Amino acid sequence: MKIDKVTEKFVNLPRFYKQALIASTDSVLLIGAVWLAFSLRLGEFYQPANNLVIGLFAVIPLLAIPIFIRFGLYRAIIRYIGFRALWAVLQAVTLYAMSWGLFVLLAKIEGIPRSVIIINWLISVLLIGGTRMIARWWLSGVLTDSLPKNTSSRKKVLVYGAGSAGVQLATALSYSNEYKPMAFVDDKSELHNTHVNSLKVHPFAKIDNLIEKLKIEEVLLAIPTASRRRRNHIIHLLEKYPVHVRTLPGMAEIAGGQVKIEDIKEVEIEDLLGRDPVVPFTELLDMNIKDKVVMVTGAGGSIGSELCKQIITQKPQRLILYEQNEYALYNIDSELNCISKEMTTTSLEKNGEIIPVLASVLDKHRFEQICKIFSVDTIYHAAAYKHVPLVEKNPIDAIRNNIFGTLTAAHAANEAKVETFVLISTDKAVRPTNIMGASKRFAELILQGLAERESHTKFCMVRFGNVLGSSGSVVPLFRKQIQDGGPVTITHPDIIRYFMTIPEAAQLVIQAGAMAVGGDVFVLDMGEPVKITELATKMVRLSGLEVKDEEHPNGDIELEFTGLRPGEKLYEELLIGNNPIGTQHARIFRATEDSLDWDDLQSYLSLLNKSIDAADCEAVLTLLLNVISDYNPTGTIEDFIWKEKRLRKDMDHVVSLKDFRDSHPPPHSTKSSA
Repeated sequence: MKIDKVTEKFVNLPRFYKQALIASTDSVLLIGAVWLAFSLRLGEFYQPANNLVIGLFAVIPLLAIPIFIRFGLYRAIIRYIGFRALWAVLQAVTLYAMSWGLFVLLAKIEGIPRSVIIINWLISVLLIGGTRMIARWWLSGVLTDSLPKNTSSRKKVLVYGAGSAGVQLATALSYSNEYKPMAFVDDKSELHNTHVNSLKVHPFAKIDNLIEKLKIEEVLLAIPTASRRRRNHIIHLLEKYPVHVRTLPGMAEIAGGQVKIEDIKEVEIEDLLGRDPVVPFTELLDMNIKDKVVMVTGAGGSIGSELCKQIITQKPQRLILYEQNEYALYNIDSELNCISKEMTTTSLEKNGEIIPVLASVLDKHRFEQICKIFSVDTIYHAAAYKHVPLVEKNPIDAIRNNIFGTLTAAHAANEAKVETFVLISTDKAVRPTNIMGASKRFAELILQGLAERESHTKFCMVRFGNVLGSSGSVVPLFRKQIQDGGPVTITHPDIIRYFMTIPEAAQLVIQAGAMAVGGDVFVLDMGEPVKITELATKMVRLSGLEVKDEEHPNGDIELEFTGLRPGEKLYEELLIGNNPIGTQHARIFRATEDSLDWDDLQSYLSLLNKSIDAADCEAVLTLLLNVISDYNPTGTIEDFIWKEKRLRKDMDHVVSLKDFRDSHPPPHSTKSSA
């Protein structure tokens, strides 16, 4: 315990005192090195014969300390000293030894062997470098760790990956008060049973024994260069063990810097999906963006903000951020300006101007004014209300925003002769069961109808499923519920969803828009569907916990099934028909879908607008049922105002949306359009 107190007192000393103490120690050691060099050379304990020889000893600190200061030996933090600092020690000691040797030769003192100069250099290197390494060992806690004490506060971890990232991570962990690295696991057979950074490297086959023997609590994946499929395979193998699995980011995220403890994060859901992203086609990314004026509506939303980040890297002439939420607009504007400054510093080229516009897509005059004044070339229309339960409770405002917002923006784009207009659609628009999906399918029909008329603008739409990390995503919700001790709430045990990362979805949207000819309905390959129950179970197990169920009554986290929410499906689709056409991109398909004659659509829009103004939910839903033949609503009308009005009229029954569906068969005819 005394060593602990000495260590703590030394670490807490003011910087100047520590430097003075180290310099004094160096002076004593260097004087001792010269005396030892004489003693070794002469074969007996050396005693200076005269004042001149004593002067040789006295001059040592005067020569050495300024040299050591110049080489930064007193700027290095001893407990974090590394190879570069030791190289500086070697250089500084060598220069000092040469200076002292030159002084000896010039002094021409009799009885001093020249070999003493060489011996002095060797001993000085060992003493100055060695004491620093011993101090590092002492101060970093190696000695104190060997003393009997309670070490339960440090989590014992296994580092998977004995490469550069793993070694840097283990080194960082060894200085922390939170983690204690115990061993490495690596797939490379040539590393097995060797020691890296004082830790033994084991094959994966021994991980079961290691977890039990070493009482491992966490496994940290330090394999940034591994493919997503490989990471997924490793994570799957680790699922059965009672350990918390975390990971380092990909190599692209840590390039150019040292790996830090702060880089450790929870296993990302994209690692669980196990699908490697397809490399985008540069020519498709550039086509509608490079040196052009681009506008993104809903620029502060999940998809809109990622689109903006992708767009700014393609060097548009101008990027217009169109957003009605002030806080969201402020955030994305600030973030993009930081990205733009970094890009300018790196490439020394001036990036395109970023223009934040605070306005609603329902303001046709404002929208058209922006398009014309700035001569907009490309619009990505991401502004929409998309949260299914909230939209069910607020259908009037959602329909106004999603349908008439799209109509307003599309008309304004055509009037301003915008080249390309890309609607961000959703898989919920296919055979919709909720207001959100029905409103997005209506928006698609508007663009399909406009595309069939003579238009200045190429209108197209891109459908995709759930994106990871978007607002309302299940992943952050599950993570928080697990941290809070559960339960993890799932609507239905059989519910499945398609998932894609936000950056991948944004890249594919940009590339799909570049292939548009007018009226195109693009769908993205979302990979294999994910069963939400299995996803929740994986997340619980990778947190080092067990699901509490009939088979495991003593488990940690319970899964609670709450029932499908209003308008929610068990599964989603991307196609209405079954005849997708491939494009030049492997993950983008062109769907052939039915469309509605524009004149008929205008009549429906006029009636819909009047029904919205009257807040007549029944009439609104009737029109949606008539226009969208595959709309099959479930549940009841959830609009708060409508329900309150019904209550005040003493109407105690609830109108079922299914009754609406049965009593209002769709009378319209459709025609097929590619």
